[in-house]
Amino acid sequence: MTQAADEKRESLRSKVALVTGGGKRLGRTVALRLAEEGADVVVHYRSSHREAQEAVKEIERLGRRAVAIAADLGNVPEIKRLFDEAGKQFGRLDILVNSAANFLRASMISTTEQVWDAALDTNLRAPFFCSQAGAPWLRRTHGLIVNFADAGGLFGWPGYIPHSVSKAGVIMLTKVLAKALAPEVRVNAIAPGTITMEGDPPQWEADFVKLAPLHRTGSPRDITDAVLYMIQAEFMTGHVLVLDGGRSLGSAAAEFR
Repeated sequence: MTQAADEKRESLRSKVALVTGGGKRLGRTVALRLAEEGADVVVHYRSSHREAQEAVKEIERLGRRAVAIAADLGNVPEIKRLFDEAGKQFGRLDILVNSAANFLRASMISTTEQVWDAALDTNLRAPFFCSQAGAPWLRRTHGLIVNFADAGGLFGWPGYIPHSVSKAGVIMLTKVLAKALAPEVRVNAIAPGTITMEGDPPQWEADFVKLAPLHRTGSPRDITDAVLYMIQAEFMTGHVLVLDGGRSLGSAAAEFR
């Protein structure tokens, strides 16, 4: 292990992170990577109890403390309870990763009120109220918030209109929270392009590779590397880091598949 890696790991010792949606997919990957780097982790989940408990066990095997806490992020009192319980468990909060999200296909014709509300509530409303609930804890530790936007919030996908609107909202939310919480708390966002994981449809990768100059999709490791960079980049706030293999350099960025 390099000296830089040792210093990074040491920098997360005694830190506590809360990862929303931390029981599955990218949220789980982020939670485990933060634990690998030395942080104790609160794994939030809504209904994925088994997956969240498995994530906790993996974190504990890494020698870090972890707890899984269930909460419906569509309910503000539930969000407040989530942060109250996290505070009781660990007594501090240094890092909030707002990664819980949905990805609902809905065009101009097919978008319903229910789909619109589901996209905006999960992808935009919840990160705000999580940030609001976490802010008092984060101010005490001079911590940070990492939001998950995506390329749809930058370029707009006609087949995913509510999703694109919700992620565009996350980008603006990141900017206004960075101003509102400065100087004690830094707030940044990651806007991934296509990130493929085990079990994803193979056509996702094939389609994306044709459009990205780097000729590959992103990996979960690319995301966790970006999260760690944001933790270390102490002079950066209100920034949106685009991870899309260069796809946004071309006109095809306006479309999705």
